[in-house]
Amino acid sequence: MTTANRPLLGCIADDFTGATDLANILVRGGMRTVQSIGVPDRDLAEFSEADAIVIALKSRTTPATEAVAESLQALEWLRQRGCQQFFFKYCSTFDSTATGNIGPVTEALMQALGTDFTIACPAFPETGRTLFHGHLFVQDSLLSECGMQHHPLTPMTDANLVRVLDAQTTAAVGLVRYDVVAQGADAVAARFQALRAEGVSVAIADALSDGDLQTLGRACADLTLITGGSGVAQGLPENFRRKGLLRDGDASAMPVIDGRAVVLAGSTSKATNGQVAAWLEAGRPAFRVDPLAIARGEPVAAQAVAFAERDEPVLVYATSSPDQVAAVQRELGAEQAGAMIEGVLGEVAAQLQGKGWRRFVIAGGETSGSVVQALQVKGLRIGRQIDPGVPATVAFGGNTALALTLKSGNFGSVDFFAKALVRLAGDFQ
Repeated sequence: MTTANRPLLGCIADDFTGATDLANILVRGGMRTVQSIGVPDRDLAEFSEADAIVIALKSRTTPATEAVAESLQALEWLRQRGCQQFFFKYCSTFDSTATGNIGPVTEALMQALGTDFTIACPAFPETGRTLFHGHLFVQDSLLSECGMQHHPLTPMTDANLVRVLDAQTTAAVGLVRYDVVAQGADAVAARFQALRAEGVSVAIADALSDGDLQTLGRACADLTLITGGSGVAQGLPENFRRKGLLRDGDASAMPVIDGRAVVLAGSTSKATNGQVAAWLEAGRPAFRVDPLAIARGEPVAAQAVAFAERDEPVLVYATSSPDQVAAVQRELGAEQAGAMIEGVLGEVAAQLQGKGWRRFVIAGGETSGSVVQALQVKGLRIGRQIDPGVPATVAFGGNTALALTLKSGNFGSVDFFAKALVRLAGDFQ
């Protein structure tokens, strides 16, 4: 088997936890993967040693023009490193504002790469996200009925992704239906060609199982650009393996980091609400970040840091019910409330790092972005999976060695926080 002498797959993710989710999938497929926090400002050895590089942006909720500019900058950096294929990763619940970012960024990347066709497939059956006839389901509910319709920043009120994406892009949007996917990769590739002939540029692709995602991945072997959730990336490592480009060995190997631990949760999702409730019900120490107290000028970050000074890990959380979130937003505004919470959690993380904390479990995409920036992390080596979509990682490029878990708000079992703390301590059994 030959060894590639440069990265094979270049990925752009629109938030930090989504980037880690994608990297986790690639590592499980045998690709040595590193994640950059933002577009790298310098080359590090970890980049040249990787089979896949995932650049984590914080572009999901920014204005579409900013999301496009950042994504194109990331693409150019990846192209300069010689990547052979590119992946634009967004959330498995297709989180986006009414004007993007998914549609505008996809169009811009296609134009920059000179390609006329790609797919859009956020399906991730392992976490309950499936696509059927272009409609996205979360567990047994349509996207528009699963709780995502109440998301404070990206409310998803339509489960028909052909319709959602069509409203975000000038490109023609089509569909690869499940009956085609069930026939295998050759049938899917033929459908791609038929859609191209019809002038379709982006095709929503149905998927109900991991097998369907493997089929789609194989059919995408020759596409320059693929877009979707992390699930569809399951089939990509095998494409490179068939060409003899992947190395043998454990792609998930990483060192164990010693030090004190903390859990920081800013997500308002159902899953994170359940995880916070489980922590509280277990009688474990927790400090609630109150955005109204922040607005009153109270020293919330300092109070949280003081609370954390004990012999066991604590949870610092801002997670609230939809009604509580709505009440705060009415008083402070959605953007201001979110920014204040993220700022405080980032400040807490930085202060704890300065006091010797080395292991951080972080819940929520926006929260993860703020925390890793506060910790001055440049990149992450991706290790073994803790729960579907969530691996353990080790930071590189900063001043101190750190072990981190960046969890999408929607992911993880109810006991995820406790499980992640054990895994970050080096127990991967």
